[in-house]
Amino acid sequence: MPERPAIYLLTWNTFGTWLHGDERGSVDRKGNTFREKFLGHDPLLEAANRRRMNHPPLILDARQRGCVRRAIESDCGKRGRQILALNVRTNHVHLVVAAHDSVDRVLHNVKAWSTRALRDAGLVDRNTPVWTSSGNKRVLDTPESVSAAIDYVLLEQGEDLPEE
Repeated sequence: MPERPAIYLLTWNTFGTWLHGDERGSVDRKGNTFREKFLGHDPLLEAANRRRMNHPPLILDARQRGCVRRAIESDCGKRGRQILALNVRTNHVHLVVAAHDSVDRVLHNVKAWSTRALRDAGLVDRNTPVWTSSGNKRVLDTPESVSAAIDYVLLEQGEDLPEE
């Protein structure tokens, strides 16, 4: 009998749209826990991060969001991963996915293929950074945590956004 897939909640941001120090807070990479271990507002840290940026922040429009969604669905389908919830926002993406691959491999694949799709469609320039360098990765190990993550992704992100 094949081993059961792991279930992950992945969240990653578009380039430059949510810097450490931002007033909304950000995930402390040392904690990296869902809804916990947030770094608070730090205007000096945010300003330092903004000064290091060599491109403007990327906000996804309706065409770009649709392209990202289709790329993630295609990539997961080809690799036998099951999408349990997906929400592509203007400045970030949430994905709950069941996969036999490591959490790092899944995050790398979906970011790489969605970047490639955006570039191939001419929706972002070849030199434009699309995503932050990493993302928030959480292994969901109970039915309750899976259900809570799906609700968070599908119901707690605000209004549905149109896609093309």
